[in-house]
Amino acid sequence: MSTELHSIVVPMYNEEAVAEEFLARAQQAFAPLPGYEIIVIDDGSRDRTFEIVSAIAEGDPHIKVVRFARNFGHQTATTAGIDLAAGDTVSVIDADLQDPPELIPEMIERWRAGADIVFAVRESRAGESAFKKATASGYYRLLRRIAKVDIPVDTADFRLMSRKAVEGLKSMRERSRYMRGLVGWMGLERAEITYHRDPRAAGETKYPLRKMARLALDGIVSFSTIPLHVATLFGVCAASLSFVYAFYAIIRKMTGGYVVPGWASIMVAVLFVGGVQLITLGVVGEYIGRVYDEVRQRPLYLIRDVRGFDEPTAEHFANSPLPTLDRRR
Repeated sequence: MSTELHSIVVPMYNEEAVAEEFLARAQQAFAPLPGYEIIVIDDGSRDRTFEIVSAIAEGDPHIKVVRFARNFGHQTATTAGIDLAAGDTVSVIDADLQDPPELIPEMIERWRAGADIVFAVRESRAGESAFKKATASGYYRLLRRIAKVDIPVDTADFRLMSRKAVEGLKSMRERSRYMRGLVGWMGLERAEITYHRDPRAAGETKYPLRKMARLALDGIVSFSTIPLHVATLFGVCAASLSFVYAFYAIIRKMTGGYVVPGWASIMVAVLFVGGVQLITLGVVGEYIGRVYDEVRQRPLYLIRDVRGFDEPTAEHFANSPLPTLDRRR
């Protein structure tokens, strides 16, 4: 019977303030495992993240480092780590220490009990504003209703997947990647563990409001056509209101009421219908833009450099930035 290997994927972007502390805690937490690898994806950091992690990797063969050619985004960095992971399980965790690496051995036990996907569900979220907690809670509940994808509420990207789940996920190569939805879409046998999420250990969040809104939009558009139905409903409402206003104008005229002839009706109709048209075009444009991205068939990411991998993998990426290798044992 072969020894288990567990892969831990850690996307990092400008995390020099926490990289060393995270890896120290991870090394201690994973030491009892029969075999493990930590795959750090440097997502085009502009600080010393790559240098710090590479120096630690030189003294620990369990740590492998991938450096992107530029910043491709958190969801793509997670994808790259999963692509390169060779383990029987693959766990995804951020480096900010809000999610404790000490939980991963417990998640592995759930995998040994038969689960293909183990979600980490947050019971509390320390250090986050009431606005962020409320909007996140409302968004995930809304997404579950309109997308018909079973995404557990109060979860993020902290999870463990079996090799079966990983292979299923690797087959999905769409460009607008909402990993939480893709994992939920697969179904498979799943389990949950709960934990209390800590505040960020140091540094700044890499998901300000603008990026969170973009990620939320990706989740809705990637897994639901409801926005198109809403745009159609706007059009029906606009047409209905125009008939109502026409009826009102006729009654007003017949009862002798005075209005500036033609002005109000023209302005209301033009502004209302014009607004509905712009909203509809924007919604349709979101879907068309995603189709355009898929048609171009560009690679999801390009790799600039790697550290700590075996010689065939290192030689491949020395000559090509394309993720074409399969490292499964």
